[in-house]
Amino acid sequence: MSAPGPGLGRGPKQRDSKMRIRAFPMSMDEKYVNDIWQLLKNAIQEIQKKNNSGLSFEELYRNAYNMVLHKQGERLYTGLKEVVREHLVEKVRVDVVQSLHNNFLEALNIAWADHQTAMVMIRDILMYMDRVYVQQAHVGNVYDMGLILFRDEVVRSDPVREHLTATLLSMVACERKGEIVDRGAVKSACQMLMVLGVDEANHRSVYESDFERTFLKETAEFYQMESQRLLAENSASVYVLKVDVRIKEEAERAHHYLDPSTEEPVTRVVEQELISKHLHTVVEMENSGVVHMLKHERLGDLACTYTLFGRVKDGLQAIIACMSKHLREVGLAEVKEDATEAAAGGKNAITFIQSLLDLRDKYGRFLKEAFQGDVMFSRAIASDFEFFVNQNSKSPEYLSLYIDNKLKKGPQSLGEQDVENDLDRCMTLFRYLQEKDVFERYYKQHLAKRLLLNKSVSDDSEKNMISKLKTECGCQFTSKLEGMFKDMALSSSSMEQFRVHLSKTANALDGIDLSVRVLTTGCWPTQAQPSSCLVPSSALRAFECFKRFYLNCHSGRQLTLQPQMGSADLHAQFHPSKATREKAGSEASAGVSSVKKHILQVSTFQMCALTLFNTRDEWSFEELLQETSIPEKDLHRALQSLACGRPAQRILIKNPKSREIESSHTFRVNDEFQSKLYRVKVQAVTTRGESEPERRETRQKVDDDRKHEIEACLVRIMKARKKMLHNDLVSQCIEQLKARFMPNPVVIKKRIEGLIEREYLARSQEDRKTYTYVA
Repeated sequence: MSAPGPGLGRGPKQRDSKMRIRAFPMSMDEKYVNDIWQLLKNAIQEIQKKNNSGLSFEELYRNAYNMVLHKQGERLYTGLKEVVREHLVEKVRVDVVQSLHNNFLEALNIAWADHQTAMVMIRDILMYMDRVYVQQAHVGNVYDMGLILFRDEVVRSDPVREHLTATLLSMVACERKGEIVDRGAVKSACQMLMVLGVDEANHRSVYESDFERTFLKETAEFYQMESQRLLAENSASVYVLKVDVRIKEEAERAHHYLDPSTEEPVTRVVEQELISKHLHTVVEMENSGVVHMLKHERLGDLACTYTLFGRVKDGLQAIIACMSKHLREVGLAEVKEDATEAAAGGKNAITFIQSLLDLRDKYGRFLKEAFQGDVMFSRAIASDFEFFVNQNSKSPEYLSLYIDNKLKKGPQSLGEQDVENDLDRCMTLFRYLQEKDVFERYYKQHLAKRLLLNKSVSDDSEKNMISKLKTECGCQFTSKLEGMFKDMALSSSSMEQFRVHLSKTANALDGIDLSVRVLTTGCWPTQAQPSSCLVPSSALRAFECFKRFYLNCHSGRQLTLQPQMGSADLHAQFHPSKATREKAGSEASAGVSSVKKHILQVSTFQMCALTLFNTRDEWSFEELLQETSIPEKDLHRALQSLACGRPAQRILIKNPKSREIESSHTFRVNDEFQSKLYRVKVQAVTTRGESEPERRETRQKVDDDRKHEIEACLVRIMKARKKMLHNDLVSQCIEQLKARFMPNPVVIKKRIEGLIEREYLARSQEDRKTYTYVA
């Protein structure tokens, strides 16, 4: 600050004082500049020779500072560049070239490390130049300049560049063959190449051009040959394991001593050569491919194949295609009927469904344990099962029979938990059925028999199954099944009231213990035209008594007897022949009566036939048919059980003794009938399902029901949309009904025509392919 002048006093008003900075002289004597530069040059050369212990870095920094301050930055920068280049060309490059065939990589790495150390020291001396001149002149900083010179003058010089690449590739190749190499040297060289891309937009450019591209190319060539060798020497499962090892080796190599960024491209190359190019070869390899693994349940091999093939595009699709083809072949073999089975009326329903369930469980294990629950595999398996399950038109019937077998009482009855597990498995197959309405019709028939004959193993299991169907298909699907249970509960209540009524009126019903189930028409598989069966008079009078009681309690209703769904307990006496009595004489003397008494549990039709033998000893089939008015097929089945069933249930003797029944064949009571049981249950002759005429009848009923469902669906759609093109309407109809059955477009077209005739729909005047809704 300047002081007040000598002629001025200290008045209240003084002159403002100002700081004045004199301009520093910007020019230096040329000789002085040369001396300073020579000093710095010698110091840089000493640093490069590792003789830096006697240098004063403070003095050197001050001299460099003065040169930059006096506008000599360019000379300093240019001079430095020349000194560094000279050292690299005349000393470092010569040493590296001399070591080409003797510890080349070690010599190069040492030269690189020394150069980096020297450039750090030089950078510290010239720090002011980096901050000022480098910024103003827009040139590379001191350290980066040194790296670029090392790259251009040493690493990319002839023959260092080619020899470096060849050496690195040779060491990698040796390690692939199992030899031990100096990983540290390779890692240092790769790190050097990465650092030398300092002036490039892509810092990996030097590493890529001088090593990685060639490395990836040779890797592809190596594994192309390796894949041929591995395929020729190994099975599919061993090949997969060895490929997995190779991929891990390459990834580990890149991670540990190449640059980590190489891991992804080298892995991609190995996957391409070892997996992508041999997808189908490995998958379809004879006696060891995916089919072999599936057949022999090689879960571990499948899991390895899945994991490996999941690494490449279309890898999993190749496994799925192979698995799907095999599964469809196996499935079709399971559902297809051979000539013997076709002649016998079809396959055994239980073994048919059990084989499909076992197959589904098997592929469920594959899905869970080998394919990690992959959605693509799950969809493929579901699609395949849906394909072959629906190839057999009897699948809905067989599934219902299988469930019937699990839900009814018998010697093979299962515990509730086992039943629950079986039902869950059955629901999996049920989802694959396209004709769920056919299954519903059969299930309704089988459920009716279980309920009416009291054969259900558990009401809880029955209701549980209905609950599963309801969850799967909605309440409309199960409304009639639930109505059947409701009828059973109401019938029990009605019978209690009827028994109270009998006790009050002292009506013994001729000694008949009557039990009636009142079934709601529409819920049960009853016949619209009931059988004209002639029930014995005593049983008929008992039924009429109940009918009067019921109609008095519920006016406006009608009761129709359905004998085909009933059962009866008959008291029977058998009179053995004299020879039989003499043979059993010792027993008779012990107080055993010669007349054998039993209670026979039979169907209503069997009861009608058996009671006729109270009037005559022998009847022909034709006579029984006329006397009972039972439908021929039902009487045929009833007599087969009585005369051709198990020996312990042969109540009648048929003449001639054959399984087939003709009109002239005769029947008489088997007086020699013996059974250890007092109550003998006559089992119906087991069948594999319906006979062909019965199936055609059932199919006709299903088709009739479908017509109404299709029409209802068409009306619902048109009521909401008002106007639609033909193709759109057909597509919408199929989409809405496919959960229940797959409607035929031809049938849909006929139903549309029917709705037009009945004036529910009309064709548009502008376009005949467009329909309008008629309100």
